[in-house]
Amino acid sequence: MKRAELEYSLPSELIAQHPTERRDDSRLLVLQRTNGEIRHRRFRELPEELAGELVVVNDTRVMPARLRLKRPGGGEAEVLLLEPLNGRGEWEGLARPTRRLKPGQRLGPVELLEHLGEGRWRLRLEGAPEGEAPLPPYITEPLADPERYQTVYADSEGSAAAPTAGLHFTSELLTKLEVERVTLHVGLDTFRPVTADDLDDHPIHSERYEVAPEAWERIRTAERVLAVGTTTVRVLESLARGAPLAGRTDLFITPGFEFRRVDALLTNFHLPGSTLLALVMAFAGVEETRRLYELAIAERYRFYSFGDAMLIL
Repeated sequence: MKRAELEYSLPSELIAQHPTERRDDSRLLVLQRTNGEIRHRRFRELPEELAGELVVVNDTRVMPARLRLKRPGGGEAEVLLLEPLNGRGEWEGLARPTRRLKPGQRLGPVELLEHLGEGRWRLRLEGAPEGEAPLPPYITEPLADPERYQTVYADSEGSAAAPTAGLHFTSELLTKLEVERVTLHVGLDTFRPVTADDLDDHPIHSERYEVAPEAWERIRTAERVLAVGTTTVRVLESLARGAPLAGRTDLFITPGFEFRRVDALLTNFHLPGSTLLALVMAFAGVEETRRLYELAIAERYRFYSFGDAMLIL
């Protein structure tokens, strides 16, 4: 697949800057793959669209990983923690302005140890992360309630970004569904745009995951599985290919991929040129996905992290 196939034009006013007042009041674009039928619903109507699917969610919790700090000379710096490297307080993170930073410098509770390239650093952090939720750069308005960038079932802290397809669920809505949990800690490389002309040449970094044995047995034997979000898809399809119940996955899903455990997909609308859009195209079909996105734009759906959702059955 070529990178150019992942491009589309989105009016800037359709980039959602804040969540809906109620999580489940977002819109839901439904595609029935068997006959191509499209329906426009509200997210709270999701149970009416399902037929007994086991709904699998990613219960990772976003870390308060954005640290606003001061350089030794008094200038501003920012560190975004990505993931812990060991039990001795070392982390991998992004730091800026990278060109003005050096190994050995201290930025408040952070000591820079080694520049890893592309703005990444190995660093040491004193204590636990005590920063802000790292909202995506396309969200320019402040978030009144930081919990709105967490799912209601968020449990295992470790993500640098939210698994946004799950942001639409309320506790009440979950009681109407058969739900199982997996954990994948989302790294920023999930959202890093494809830069290579050919997707085969795009390096995708691995992300940490964990699935309880009883959860995987229930998922493995379910008649139909609905994966909530692309991160959940990566976990389930990794396990379906024999991966261990805990580890790292670098599975890169592009058109032509054979899905072995995911039967339906719930997802938000993704950025152009992203690996997430490639995954959706792999599941729904390239041209069908283009048609859905064109329709969503025409119907003024809200896009990206705080935007509306799409259900592919």
